[in-house]
This record gives sequence, structure tokens and C-alpha cells, in this order.
Amino acid sequence: MSLAVELKKTADSLKAALPEDIFSAIGQSIADLKATGIAKRAASVGSTIPLPVITDFDGNDVDLRKLAADGPLVISFYRGGWCPYCNVELRALANALGDIEASGASVVAISPEQPDSARETAGKNTLGFPVLVDKGNRYARELGIVFSLPENLRPLYRSIGIDLEDWNGDESHELPLAATFIVDSKGTVVWAFVDADFSVRAEPANIAAALRRVAA
Repeated sequence: MSLAVELKKTADSLKAALPEDIFSAIGQSIADLKATGIAKRAASVGSTIPLPVITDFDGNDVDLRKLAADGPLVISFYRGGWCPYCNVELRALANALGDIEASGASVVAISPEQPDSARETAGKNTLGFPVLVDKGNRYARELGIVFSLPENLRPLYRSIGIDLEDWNGDESHELPLAATFIVDSKGTVVWAFVDADFSVRAEPANIAAALRRVAA
């Protein structure tokens, strides 16, 4: 089953479970974010992006430049383990890891959630790749994919148990867009997916196909 189908099922479940006013407000916020053009201004194919050292949820340094030197690097940004769509995407990436690694590539997932939450996210989704903590969205900001959750949504999120201040450990209410990049050893983006609609994600089959083209 494709990721798109799984995401549609998730959206349908949320629509049935959430109060109509909350679901409508979230939908309007997606439309408003799209209208800003943020996705078009983000890092894209041909961009050269930094490849810093970022810590995982255990505090271990993970050198993205070193990973990219060993083969193409897939960098997937997710909002947090509180996001149903993110969990669906992460599980799909984990299931496709064999196909991705067959092209000599590696994968990292990155979010602003605090280490304990990132550890929980990795465990519940049985992820076989590093999950990194981008405190304050510092790295995501360099790629142009950070936005602030609208003020009208913040109490609505809290009403359904999502407290971003607690989850991310700051008061910014900032999150990364749904974004996946494939970079080479020089940090050049050779494939990219960036969308202001968090219910749409990069299809693992498309990632694997892009890696095969890079390898060829």
C-alpha cells in the first residue's frame, strides 16, 4: 500500500475523530501557509545545503557530512511524534529502508522535539535509522522550511493534548514543513520534496527511484 493511501486513511480517521471546528481551522491554516509561498523559497534541487553535526536523542554526535561522503543521504524532517501523519511517514521510510540502502544511501530523520520524545518516536515506529534533535529548528531554518503555528491554533492544539511548548522545550511554536532531501557528498540537493501541507509526504518509492537514478 502506498504512503499516499495510508495518509488518506489517517486524514479520514482524524476528520471523524476531531471536532469539526478544529479540523476546519487546521485546514484553513494549511491553505494560509501555502499562500505564503514558503515551500517555493525552501532549499531545492541544485541548492547546496550545510551538513552539520547534530545530536541524536541519546546525545551522540551524528556528522551529516560524513554520512553523505559514504553515499547519498536522505534527510527527512518531521514535525514530532505527536503528529499522526509523521508517524505514518516514518514507518513507511523504515519499511523502505532496504530499497533505499540498496543504492548505497543512508537515512536520517530530524525534528525539533526534545530527546525523550524523539526516543519514543523512534521506538514506537521501530526506526532503523538515526533520529536527530534539531533544537530550536536551527538546521531546518537554514533550509528555509520553518514556520510558526498560528496563534489561533495553539489553544486548539492544546485542547487535543498537543502542547508544543512542552514537546519542543521552547515557546516559539515553530515547526518544520514536511520535507525530504537527497544530498550528495558536497551537500548538493539532488532530489527534494517540500510541501506546506503536512498531510502530504514524500513517497518512499519515489525516494528509492531517485536514488537509483543517482546511482546510475
